[in-house]
Amino acid sequence: MTTKEKILQTLSSCPDTSISGEKLAEQCDVSRAAIWKAINSLRSDGYSIEGTTNGGYIFSSSSDVFSYENFQKEFSKAFPDFKDSYIECHKEIDSTNTHAKRLLTEAGNLRDGSGNLTEAGKKFHNAVIAAESQSAGRGRLGRTFYSPSKTGIYISMIYAPENGITEPAKLTAFSAVAVCRAIKKLYGIQPSIKWINDIFIGGKKVSGILTEGIMNFETARIESAVIGIGINISDNPDALPDDVKKVAGSITGDFASNKDNGFSKTVTRAAFAAQVAGDVLQILSEDSAKVIEEYKSLSFLIGKTIKVHPIIDNPDSVYEAKAVDIDDKASLVVELSDGSRKTLSSGEVSIHSSEV
Repeated sequence: MTTKEKILQTLSSCPDTSISGEKLAEQCDVSRAAIWKAINSLRSDGYSIEGTTNGGYIFSSSSDVFSYENFQKEFSKAFPDFKDSYIECHKEIDSTNTHAKRLLTEAGNLRDGSGNLTEAGKKFHNAVIAAESQSAGRGRLGRTFYSPSKTGIYISMIYAPENGITEPAKLTAFSAVAVCRAIKKLYGIQPSIKWINDIFIGGKKVSGILTEGIMNFETARIESAVIGIGINISDNPDALPDDVKKVAGSITGDFASNKDNGFSKTVTRAAFAAQVAGDVLQILSEDSAKVIEEYKSLSFLIGKTIKVHPIIDNPDSVYEAKAVDIDDKASLVVELSDGSRKTLSSGEVSIHSSEV
């Protein structure tokens, strides 16, 4: 452990408490000058550390630094079953999903000839790639997912179960439920879901999910998947294009302030990212029927008239229907004007913002 890491561990274990530079120097077996240099380096990383008149240092409990150390600590504490998961944390990355797929490509075969996980498969199953910002974030259907720094979290999980993936649509639906759980637990706010991958609060989208399967063309089955999740925690209107501002919101925005509902707990981005990642990995092994029922209860589409876009960017294909159900495979069931029903497993739907 480096001097910097030792100091961070000591100060963060006693937040809002003064610890003398002399004591830190003794613990680390270095000079006071080395302590001062390490403290300045930690401040440059974003940690709030105040110096006192008597030469002590105070680590602020409100410090919100997104780092591997902070994420790993929160993750292993909240989800000990996943403490050995492969984890990467980045200040900026092109895309967490793109990077996760790069790791899988470089790893080679995740399964042997009998379909069992190889060492690479075992290593990357339940892996978590997290970032503070993305330079080339991606959404569904080739869209851009804007990912400005310090206002949100961007996470991808690699899922490579022993028997492969037979119902990929459920991964997105289950992950949406997991994100709602994490927001409710840490912020005291109840989100809702727009089929199939968008999380809304106060009529605005705060999170999107992009699930990508990795196919084995010899066996014609999906052997693993990358589940990417972007979540807006706080507002940064200047970082978003005008068309995105109209629909994008944030968890702690004015329309969903945790102060308004009496929930004033401070949540660091590392703690929230760890909660989301752990909830997603955990929910994938839960009872399918119960999770689908939870998904349906969180959906705000049921009973509403919607526009179905079966072919994206083709206005001639759009038709109106009433959303009546979500089936056990997470498909949306709609009813047409003539009373007939369709089951949608893909495509996109829209609804008037006033009805959200």
